[in-house]
Amino acid sequence: MKFTDRFLNAALTGASGIAKKRAAPADPEKTLREGVFDRWTGPVGDRWSAGFARRVIMPDDVDTAAYYIAGYRENNPARGVLDPQNVCALWLDDLTGRGGTLLLAFDAVGILQRDVLGIRAALGNFRVYTGCREITVCCTHNHAGIDTMGLWGPLPRTGKNKKFMALLTAKAKEAAFAAYRDRREGRLFHGSVEVPDMQEDIRTPEVYSRTLTRLRFQPEDGTREVWLLNFAAHSESLQGCNSLISADHPCYLRERIRSETGAETVYTVGAVGGMISMKLEDEPLLRREHRLPESTRAIGYKLAGYAMSVKDDAPLPARLDYIRQPFFIPAENRLLTLAGLAGIIGVDRWVLPSGEAAIRTELTYMELGNLPLLFLPGELFPELAYGGALPAEASATGEGPESNPPALTETAGDNRLVIVGLANDEIGYILPPNDFYLHPQKPYLEKGVDRFGRRHYEETNSVGPAAAAAISEALRRAMEKVRESAKLPVVSGQK
Repeated sequence: MKFTDRFLNAALTGASGIAKKRAAPADPEKTLREGVFDRWTGPVGDRWSAGFARRVIMPDDVDTAAYYIAGYRENNPARGVLDPQNVCALWLDDLTGRGGTLLLAFDAVGILQRDVLGIRAALGNFRVYTGCREITVCCTHNHAGIDTMGLWGPLPRTGKNKKFMALLTAKAKEAAFAAYRDRREGRLFHGSVEVPDMQEDIRTPEVYSRTLTRLRFQPEDGTREVWLLNFAAHSESLQGCNSLISADHPCYLRERIRSETGAETVYTVGAVGGMISMKLEDEPLLRREHRLPESTRAIGYKLAGYAMSVKDDAPLPARLDYIRQPFFIPAENRLLTLAGLAGIIGVDRWVLPSGEAAIRTELTYMELGNLPLLFLPGELFPELAYGGALPAEASATGEGPESNPPALTETAGDNRLVIVGLANDEIGYILPPNDFYLHPQKPYLEKGVDRFGRRHYEETNSVGPAAAAAISEALRRAMEKVRESAKLPVVSGQK
């Protein structure tokens, strides 16, 4: 998606006068509730409880009303349906008596924090009924789904359809209750496989995770399994020429796994910024011959093959501990905050004591047995997770990796850390500061071209260069609480 002068004019016009009416809190930091690590210190067994449900999210007037395809260009109305979007719900309980957790995974480009909070609020009675202690909302970053953010409509109007968003919430609620009713006891296994030939990184440096992570729930009663998969790639195999609603390649991944193993699958994405996509062999030919749907199916089937090839997965101890850490990110990108004020996208603007504009978001650090997971908003550049940033002589700014925050695996103290992106918010790309470059005259509006002739697109869809440091600091604070909790005495007794 590229910002245009038309977007800027629409945002400025729509936001005129609104900012004066909306007063920010005198001290927004007081609105944050510091996270607490919900750590289990009692005996740990190997039995989990899990349940799954899937619901189709497809409006009944899709053939007559205007719904806009998200992810590439503005004002791209849907011209039909290739396959339906879904929401998958996973109920997971470690049977320690603290209550279960709910993971919702949407076939969507991203869901903003304000809408995530709305989904959680709509599930208030679900929390009471089930004793649910945490709700996590993820997206597959699907570029062929209906706009859930507002950026891809006929500007200056938002592309976000209230009816569709209400349907999305209603189907999430249906899936949540159905997953809870589906719960059964069994064991949870962790395994992974390297995928050497399916991704590409179109921005220097070439850094990304090739690991496909699989969590496999095996019920004791011998009924169908539930898999949770994580892989780092944009769900955009249908490309920008597409005007058909689809769940893209995750649809076909789930289809093949269900057909050949009987298992149901929840799919999530990793650190996809930078930009990590699935390889398309001879893309011009596929476009000319209108074979992108065929290619997308093949990509989903191939990735499913890798998921089914995981060997020697190991059982995870039945312990699910987590901390949800809210935090602010300075929002240097005035276009996005203005678009929020104009009602084009649903983003709240805050003013920090320093006078900086900011957005509020969150991250969640979770331990499933001995496996660490980090749920992050937005599209993280992989070098921020694993290291490997550009040296000073190759970066756009001339600064070295020392200008960037520590790698998140280093902060977490575990190289096995599984990154789950597009979780609980979509804040755009999160870039390493030492390669963050803006157009000198039209920052965030036009792509900058650095001293090497490289075009910097991702910066135009970023909150700003401070995002990486804000996430790093939020994780540091969270890990302090995690490590402090490790000093607590072990409690004996029954679960």
